[in-house]
Amino acid sequence: MSHTWSTLRAEIDNLADEWRAERPARQARRSLDQADFDRLAAAGLLHVPVPRDAGGLWEGTPASVRAACEAFRTLAAADPSVALVSCMHAAVLGFWLAAPQQSAAVWAEQKAAVLQTAADGAQWGTITSEPGSGGDILKTKARAVPYKGGDAPFPGATYRISGDKHFGSGSGVTSFMITTAVPEGEDAPSLFALDVRDRPWDGSAGLQLLAEWDGMGMAATQSHAMRLDGCPAIRFAWDGPIEDITRAAGPVTGSLFTSVVLGVFDEAIRTAAAQLRPKAEALRPYEQVEWTRAELDHWLAVQAYEGALRAVESGEPAAGSYAALRAKESIAELVEKAVPRLARVIGGGTFSRRSPFASWTEDVRALGFLRPPWGLAYDSLFATSFG
Repeated sequence: MSHTWSTLRAEIDNLADEWRAERPARQARRSLDQADFDRLAAAGLLHVPVPRDAGGLWEGTPASVRAACEAFRTLAAADPSVALVSCMHAAVLGFWLAAPQQSAAVWAEQKAAVLQTAADGAQWGTITSEPGSGGDILKTKARAVPYKGGDAPFPGATYRISGDKHFGSGSGVTSFMITTAVPEGEDAPSLFALDVRDRPWDGSAGLQLLAEWDGMGMAATQSHAMRLDGCPAIRFAWDGPIEDITRAAGPVTGSLFTSVVLGVFDEAIRTAAAQLRPKAEALRPYEQVEWTRAELDHWLAVQAYEGALRAVESGEPAAGSYAALRAKESIAELVEKAVPRLARVIGGGTFSRRSPFASWTEDVRALGFLRPPWGLAYDSLFATSFG
């Protein structure tokens, strides 16, 4: 089936309308439903990060970042957990898409093969964060040992990785996940890909479930904690520092994560307005002020998001990185304050799991913890403050 941005958007709009009607049941979920991802795949969502010449939708970051973000923004308004797990697919493949040009033939071969997995229907995710790392994927304690043997799904040196990981978003619905580890005999970490298709979680094949996801926000993302014990992996064929790839992918990754949380904020504002409009004249002065402040926060969040997208669309990497990170952190602070404001205006009924605002209040907090998380993000913000 041939996919276009317009057909994808139409399908996403239809799914969002359907899932919005199922909101109470969806917000009560603590696990993902594979049927949702099958429908998204059929709609063409997995083709977002696949280049146009390979049968996908991606025509380069400046031309495609807005359409991708808007699709996930719409999806998040209906089901934040599904949207976040889905956007990880595009964010992860962005490491290959956004990397600077490199002459090594093996890198080009690996990139083409990896992107082809998405075109063939494989979903990607990430399981890079480790306990005690502060969210910095470069501070990995995992170790990778070269291993010869077995059939690799795409080109690249094969290894076995051992180490504890948490926040494996989309565990159980993804086919491949990226992670980091320090290769044997080296000092610096490298990126690796794990083939997790049909891999059991009992430790018998290198992957052991340590704890199921029990997070407060985005409660159904299945971001399980896993122990890798000799887990087969394929090393990124990139011949250079890992920072070159992470910096290049940052503007896209940050914009995608921001679009998901902004979609939740959009829906919270729309829902609050619909509830408050019939009784607007009866609102107390305090409630009027809190509503107005929440509405202003939403306006500011949209402006920050638009500014970041325009910077990324400019094609200037430094400007895109600068704007995307600042928009992400600014919006993270705005939404953490604004959604509780809405709850205070609407009243005590929001202080219940039956209220969508209870879930949204926790969901929007996820943005500050998404890569880069608060501490690491502010290191980067300060480092670029003076040029």
